[in-house]
Amino acid sequence: MPPDFLELDDGRLETAWWGPSPAEAPTVVLLHEGLGCVELWRDMPALLAEATGCGVFAFSRFGYGQSDPKPLPWPLTYMQDEARDVLPHVLDAAGVREAVLLGHSDGGSIAAVHAGEAGDPRLRGLVLIAAHFFVEPANIEAIRQIRDEYQRGELRRRLARYHRDPDIAFHGWNDSWLHPDFRGFDITASLPGITVPILAMQGADDPYGTDAQLHVLRRHAHAPLQTILIPDARHAPHLEAKQPTLEAIAQFVARVVGRKHEQKAEKAEKAPSSPGAPAFPATATCSDAGGSRCPTA
Repeated sequence: MPPDFLELDDGRLETAWWGPSPAEAPTVVLLHEGLGCVELWRDMPALLAEATGCGVFAFSRFGYGQSDPKPLPWPLTYMQDEARDVLPHVLDAAGVREAVLLGHSDGGSIAAVHAGEAGDPRLRGLVLIAAHFFVEPANIEAIRQIRDEYQRGELRRRLARYHRDPDIAFHGWNDSWLHPDFRGFDITASLPGITVPILAMQGADDPYGTDAQLHVLRRHAHAPLQTILIPDARHAPHLEAKQPTLEAIAQFVARVVGRKHEQKAEKAEKAPSSPGAPAFPATATCSDAGGSRCPTA
């Protein structure tokens, strides 16, 4: 679909909507990963709208997709800054009234900080996919390998299909994570402030971190929490194990936004699973960190 744009004081953001408007239903707000954008959610937004009966709203952060650029270098607090200084204005400008934040990787960290600090009365729930709460050695090593791949050129060519300026998108994220001072990244102090239910999901084979991330979430979050470890998935289970991930999200959304959307969620739950996408257990530990290789497809 052709991109739409949202005008903020700091510039234009690429946006897209699926399903009903905020006046008609709650909204699932998608916050993308460190190399993501609106288009790289693939068909997940349309499937979420169908499965939940909610509207789905996605936007590309400044420096990503077709949004206005964000000058380099980015501050090492770029995720916290996004959660505190940008996301509230995006939700206001988009007219969101009731929201479930769904964040992947960096987007999950942004969602967690916003939910823990903003006291946003619009929030009904929080879905965190491969979110990171602190830095792990495996995190840094995987991101260093991605830098080497980018310098060889092929990853840059892939990213250029989706990002207006792939160098800003890549270096804003990668240079921040590889900066020596970024080892101190830690958002666990924000987690006790989350008051809405949380669904945290992780691919069992995620190369970017360990289950220490979800152990930390369990220790620090006081809100109702469900964690799921997804077999045969890596850093992007919403793409790699689509059907069971969609079912889990639809069931969670039905619980947190009310019964009027449960029929849609039950329909998604009963739909046949994709071949090779087994159902996963209701609870488990999980983990994450860093960016992903989603743009390879």
